[in-house]
Amino acid sequence: MLGNLVRYLDSVVARDPAPRSRWEVLLYPGVWALFWHKIAHRLFNARLFFLARAVNHLSRFLTAIDIHPGATIGKNFFIDHGFTVIGETAEIGDNVTIYQCVTLGGSNPTNGKGGKRHPTLEDNVIVGSGAQIIGPVTIGKRARIGASAVVTESVPDGATMIGVKARSTLVAAETYAKDFMPYGTPCKEPCEPAPNQRVDQLEEQIDALRAQVEALMAERDEAAKSTEPACKGV
Repeated sequence: MLGNLVRYLDSVVARDPAPRSRWEVLLYPGVWALFWHKIAHRLFNARLFFLARAVNHLSRFLTAIDIHPGATIGKNFFIDHGFTVIGETAEIGDNVTIYQCVTLGGSNPTNGKGGKRHPTLEDNVIVGSGAQIIGPVTIGKRARIGASAVVTESVPDGATMIGVKARSTLVAAETYAKDFMPYGTPCKEPCEPAPNQRVDQLEEQIDALRAQVEALMAERDEAAKSTEPACKGV
């Protein structure tokens, strides 16, 4: 058990450069929220629903993180900073990282039955701060959800999703990001540029073309001036 704890703390340190030791990680609200969830989840599976909810309520009060006792969570799950909501039928794989203010929300069943209504996050997924993943969608392995993205459809393995409604950057994560990517958001080079960025890029290209045209015209005028006396002499 101690070995599992040490491995978990080391996995957090590997993803977060802030802590100087494992002891600091033990103070993280996400770590404590996961601890309380393990207790609540066992009570939930034992059909002790009220006790499970009581533990969940205590955990939410202490950590500002709300994980429903029914949620299924794999190994090395890390919530950085907190203020996260995870629904009852959410399923989370191994080595998943979630940043602050993320919601794994549910759809509203029209048939009156609960069913599977929350997302499934497969192994090594990273969800950026403020992202909202809604409904029984599946986020594929090693996918990245950018900050403040809203995801309502399943995401393929290795894709990076940005925007509202989230759209793929069309660059698979394995082609440029072998290592851990903080906040699930890559640098601007592989990302699809925003409309304002496109306008700025076009203006830069126009300015460059204008400068080239002016330089060519100046060269032509100089060439014309240099040949003018010879023409008069003839």
